[in-house]
Parts: sequence; structure tokens; C-alpha cells
Amino acid sequence: MTSAFGFLIHATATTKPRQRALAALAGLLLVGGLSSCGSSAKSDETTPTERKETNLLATAHFDTARLENAVNELNLTGKITFNQDQVVKVFPLVGGHIESIKADLGDFVKKGQTLAVIRSGDLADLEQQGIAARGQLSVAQKNLQVTEDMSQAGLSSQRELVASKEQLLAAKGEVNRVTERRRILGGNGSVYVVKAPMSGFVVEKTASPGMELRSDDPENLFTISNLDRVWVMANVYESDLSNVHEGDPTTITTLSYPDKIFHGRIDKIFNVLDPDSKTLKVRVTLDNADYRLKPEMFANVSVTYAGRHKRVMVPAGAVVFDKNRNFVVAVNKENQPTVREVNIYKTVGQKTFLTSGLTPGDRVVTTNQLLIYNALGN
Repeated sequence: MTSAFGFLIHATATTKPRQRALAALAGLLLVGGLSSCGSSAKSDETTPTERKETNLLATAHFDTARLENAVNELNLTGKITFNQDQVVKVFPLVGGHIESIKADLGDFVKKGQTLAVIRSGDLADLEQQGIAARGQLSVAQKNLQVTEDMSQAGLSSQRELVASKEQLLAAKGEVNRVTERRRILGGNGSVYVVKAPMSGFVVEKTASPGMELRSDDPENLFTISNLDRVWVMANVYESDLSNVHEGDPTTITTLSYPDKIFHGRIDKIFNVLDPDSKTLKVRVTLDNADYRLKPEMFANVSVTYAGRHKRVMVPAGAVVFDKNRNFVVAVNKENQPTVREVNIYKTVGQKTFLTSGLTPGDRVVTTNQLLIYNALGN
């Protein structure tokens, strides 16, 4: 490069004044171009890093460290049970012989759907009672008509007329009783149809074809439950009773869906201790529109309740764990990221409580914090 420049000056020494001036200007431009190339190269080396740090911080989200009561967590065991407000046990209203079963365990049935068909002698007797009651009613009507005619002719006393009217009222009452009884039982002739009193799942079934039934049998044939909402019953030991209150938020997990977290609140505390386990039951009601939760499933219930001591709190996602230590990426007043080491007191859900490292009001990065942490570390 230097020899070329020297050759350019030497070559222009014997030229005309105008050509000498042009050659000198070209030399200055060449030197200026070389110097500008050097400065441009240096600028290109620093710009990508600065742009990268600026872009990461520009797209990051921030949160503010604040002072809160440290939240505590109580882990309980429990199980999924039926919502007892939506459970119906189906009993046979007549005795007889089960001819067929129309619903099986686990089936979804609609209100009014046939569950079983029973051939009943009780219904046959009721049919006979109806025929007899209607016959008595006809006789009573005829007797009253004859008694009224005889009374008008002076051949019957007033007492006989009153007795005939009472007989007619009794006959009508018997007909109404048999008719209403038949309406309640339903069926046709001696066939009694067991129908679902509500829509839901058949969660219990004891009926089977060929079974003989008695009208005074205390055992139910079916149990139907609506599983749109279920109960979670959890056990609380005596030592933890003071930490559990109605309205406390809970998170629930099951063995069947370990990655699925169900959220609810304690809506009832049963103030009776189990004499054997010395535990108290608490209830959480959960929506179950997709029918994932089944009665008798085992459940882990975590109850969150407020502690008595205030701690600095940041979102749990803002903490970076590296080299057996915990860090956060904070932003100072000049909007520049800095790495702060923090000591964790406890992490509950999405909240992390600290013992040192930050003060209330400090801003921390909650997204892209790992990329910014690595960039600052490098």
C-alpha cells in the first residue's frame, strides 16, 4: 500500500500543474478511505453485541419486588368423592322378579330413561284393587240414587240418605287412592318399569336379571350421580387445624393426571374428628365438565395460607439457578440490566420469597432473563 502511494507521487512529479493537483487530491481521498474503512470495521465489531443486548431487554417483561406476608403451604392427602347434593339412590317401589336390565355400571342415563323391567305381583294386586274400587263406586252411586228417590217418597229416613252419601264418598276415595298409587308406580298391567329420576352416571349397581325383590327390601338397585361437579375430601391432622380456614386456595393433583393441576378453595370444614385417624375432613368442590375426575381417585391437596412474617417477593420465574446459587436479573435506574445474587426463603406456587438480595421496589426481568443473564456473564 505504501509503495503504491509512493509510486503515485513519483509518477505525478513530471506532469502539468493541474494533473499534479488531481493526483494529490486522489492521494488524500485514498488515505481518508483507508482510515474510514478501519473505523467502520471497528464499529461493525461492537454493534451486533450492543444490538443483541438492547433487543433482549426491549422484548423482556418486568415485575417489581414487593413486601408481602410469606405464604405457607400445607400438603394433605384425600380422595375424589361424589357430590352428595347430586346423588340419587334408586329403590324398587314394588316386589317382584327382574326381567331385564337396561343400564350398566358407568353408563350415562337421562332423566326418565328405563333402567330395569320388573314383573310384579304387587302391581297385579293393585290392578285388582282398582277393579274392585270402581265396582264399589258404581254400587254406591246406585244406592244413593235409590235412597234419594225413596226419601222423596217418604219411604226412607234422613239417616239412610246420609249413610248412602258417606258410602259414595268412601268409594270415590278408594278409587282415587288406587288411581294415584298406580300413577306413582307407572308400568302397564303387572310390569313395573324402573326409571332414572335424574340425568347422570350409574355409579353403583346391585340389580341383575332374575333377581327376586321385596317391596320392603332396604337395598337400592342403582345409584346415579351427576359428575359435573365433584367433591375432594382431604384429611387434616390436629396439629394443622389452626392453619386451615374456609376460603383458603388449594391446588389438587391426582395420580391419573400428574401434569394437570386443579384449583379450588376450601368450602366446608367438617368439625368432627375421626376417632381412629384423629383427622378432620375438609371439602373442596371442583368443576368436572370433562369428567376427568372419578370418585375414589387418590388426590394430593396443597392448601395455601398466609404466614405472619413479611418477606420480599418476586415471581418464581424470575429466579435463575446457576452454580448452586440463585440469581435474578435486575434493572437499575438507568434501565441497565445487572445480575443480583439472592437467597430464597421459600417458593410457593408462582411466588418466591427472599431473605436477601433485593429490596422492595427493585425491578426484575421475568422473561428472557436466562438469555440476558448469560449475555452479561459472558
